[in-house]
Amino acid sequence: MSETSPVPEPASRFACLLSDRAVLAVSGAEAAHFLHNLLTAEIEGLAIGKGVPAALLTPQGKIIADMLVFNASDDEPMYLIDVAAGLADDLVRRLTLYRLRSAVAIDQLGPEIGVAVIVGVPAPEGELHYGFDDPRDGKLGARLIGPREVLAALLPAGLATGEEAYHAARISLGLPECGKDYLALAAFPHEVNLDQLGGVAFRKGCYIGQEVVSRMEHRGTARTRTMIIEMLNGFNVMGGAECRAGDRVLGTGGECFGARGLVPMRIDRLEEALKAGEAITLGGVPVRVIRPGYARFSVEMG
Repeated sequence: MSETSPVPEPASRFACLLSDRAVLAVSGAEAAHFLHNLLTAEIEGLAIGKGVPAALLTPQGKIIADMLVFNASDDEPMYLIDVAAGLADDLVRRLTLYRLRSAVAIDQLGPEIGVAVIVGVPAPEGELHYGFDDPRDGKLGARLIGPREVLAALLPAGLATGEEAYHAARISLGLPECGKDYLALAAFPHEVNLDQLGGVAFRKGCYIGQEVVSRMEHRGTARTRTMIIEMLNGFNVMGGAECRAGDRVLGTGGECFGARGLVPMRIDRLEEALKAGEAITLGGVPVRVIRPGYARFSVEMG
């Protein structure tokens, strides 16, 4: 294999508005209990001002939507859900179906409400927006939720402002997002490492899809895990490309940012390929496979 140039590390200081996120507000006396019984994460124990990654599943355990849930309660219980814009309408519809007689209000906030990310500098305070640490990794700084005009004015001058900086940082940390790195209804929580990121509570009571997820956890049957891939020639590969080792398909890649991307892949096939000294490719481009730093699952990398 020819020599390759090092892949640049993502920016460690940046600020940007995310164009592809929507915000839901779930409020009312039973808001915590309602979400706790539906989502994969521990919601009732979530402290005010804190957040947690979570997902809503089908009864078969597949992810309908992943999200970040923040406890924004003040005088009354309220939870803000930060979710991919393309999944928001369906998420509202499904939550509404499960509401029944619960003392809960479910509101999809308008497009004037957005999400901003600030990394590497202190997050600004103010009364017109909410600020939360990203619960997945401290290196992703803070997420601000509020009117887009307000958020735009809060972004520090002189920092990288493109969304590319956020996604490059997220990818380098191995943090998948539904709609970019995998498709809705196509993955179990274990396959996108949600269990490794604190997004699955294994000790709480029932939630939708719990039986399947718990079985995978206790039997250790998760054969697919999301890994970071790094293009060895610096090329960018379109999302949806196959990750292969010889004739074996390991998985399908999501969107790439810079020279990195994420691929939910069959770990057993990866280990066999690495042991055999086979080259790994994504869309025909040679890649290096990296286990996320937070991962507790084992992979024999050769």
